[in-house]
Amino acid sequence: MTGKLRLRAFDADDLQVISAAMQDALVAIKDIGWFADEKRLVLVANRFRWEVPADADGAWSRTHSALVFHELGGVRHVDMPLGEPDRILELLSVGVEAVEPEKTTVLLRFAAHRTIRLEAPKLLCHLEDLGEPWPTRWRPEHPGAEVDAAR
Repeated sequence: MTGKLRLRAFDADDLQVISAAMQDALVAIKDIGWFADEKRLVLVANRFRWEVPADADGAWSRTHSALVFHELGGVRHVDMPLGEPDRILELLSVGVEAVEPEKTTVLLRFAAHRTIRLEAPKLLCHLEDLGEPWPTRWRPEHPGAEVDAAR
C-alpha cells in the first residue's frame, strides 16, 4: 500500500487501526485544535508511514496527516505544555478507554505521560493523509518491544 490513507473509526476495533497508523506521529502543540463550537478536535501530525516498506536505498517515509474527532462532549488533558506552542509531542497510542451507554471515552497517549481524554456520545473519528510523503532515514524503535514482521 503506497497511497494516501483515509480511515474512519466508529468503534474500538476501527480505532486500533488508526492508532497503529498514528503510532510515533509527531505533533506540535500549536497543531492541536479544539473547536468547541463544532465539538471537534483536530491534530495535524508528521506521521511515520508504517504501512510502506523502506525503498531500495533504505529510506522510510513520513507524511502530514490530520486526525479528527467529531461530536465531542468534552476534552481534558494532563500535563500538556499549552504555553509552549512549538513543543513537539510523540503520539504513542489512541484507544477507547471506556464505553458506557451514551458515552465513549478515548485516550490519546503521548510520550512523557501526557494525555488528551475525549468524551463523546459515540465514536466518530477519521484520519487523512495530507500532501505528499517525504523520505526519512529515521525509523522509530521501541526497545524491549517485539518487532512486528510487517514493519
